[in-house]
Amino acid sequence: MAKILVTGGLGFIGSHTVVELINAGYEPVIVDDLSNSNVKILDQLTKILGRKPIFHQLDLCDEAGVKQLLSAEPDIDGIIHFAAFKAVGESVEFPLKYYRNNFYSLINLLNTYYSKPVNFVFSSSCTVYGQPDQLPVTENASVKPAESPYGNTKQIAEEILKDMIASGGSRYKVIALRYFNPVGAHESALIGELPVGVPQNLVPFVTQTAIGKREKITVFGNDYHTPDGSCIRDYIHVVDLAKAHVAALKLMEQESFTGYDVFNIGTGKGTSVLEIIDAFERSTGEKLNFVIGPRRPGDVEQVWGDVTKSTNVLGWKTELDIDTMMASAWAWEKYIANNPL
Repeated sequence: MAKILVTGGLGFIGSHTVVELINAGYEPVIVDDLSNSNVKILDQLTKILGRKPIFHQLDLCDEAGVKQLLSAEPDIDGIIHFAAFKAVGESVEFPLKYYRNNFYSLINLLNTYYSKPVNFVFSSSCTVYGQPDQLPVTENASVKPAESPYGNTKQIAEEILKDMIASGGSRYKVIALRYFNPVGAHESALIGELPVGVPQNLVPFVTQTAIGKREKITVFGNDYHTPDGSCIRDYIHVVDLAKAHVAALKLMEQESFTGYDVFNIGTGKGTSVLEIIDAFERSTGEKLNFVIGPRRPGDVEQVWGDVTKSTNVLGWKTELDIDTMMASAWAWEKYIANNPL
């Protein structure tokens, strides 16, 4: 059974990927510093899986600690690297926080396992495209200057990985998955997005507003050059996204795969902020209190992906629609309201 190190494995995407790894016959090893996650998610995973996954609490910016991790887990076959700060708006306000965390953690991890034959999946983002010239955006699109320090960390991290592979000294194989916007929750409603403090992403703010934790939701701008004036994104169910990581590992297990590649991971369809609000109300029967506010620094106007390559090369595509995304996110919000973590 291949052993896969999952950094940030108690986070939103990481925890769902742990479930899909076990479903696919892998043995995940979770590493998380709990800075933006909750250790009780381990118990939630145990309820879903019937056994508790291996867990190490560790800040990957601690170089000595990462080296100790190698001693504890020497027989790692793959790494899925989620651990990073990820809020666009916060990164604009605190850029050094993002550069330190997102680069130190990646470099320490790469250095520690450098000489081993590891299949490495990097959690990248559609933010690497900036505001693309053409939509849907393909993996071959020219990379524009990032709209935020967060986006810049993803652009530079991809360059670090490509340079490492090009040097020829590493035994890694690397796939960068450029996510669009993950939302929703596991069908059990036992795991989902659990932001610390005020949510930085749209859907948890929607669900928290619906349940009464927030007074209202602000739509940041209705004067963009889009059909309804609000920003457009490609929203993807987190379970579909988790399965893409399994597909990436399986591709790298093939002898024919060498080096480095990148894939868009989304639905291939753009949905506006106002359409998300409508879908939530439609799928749940709940009405939302929302207002229109000014544009938010760092936001891209519209982006959605061409996922042809992911379909044809990874053999992966999304299965869950926007109503399922909203309904599952709401089921999770109601669960944690009644079962606080």
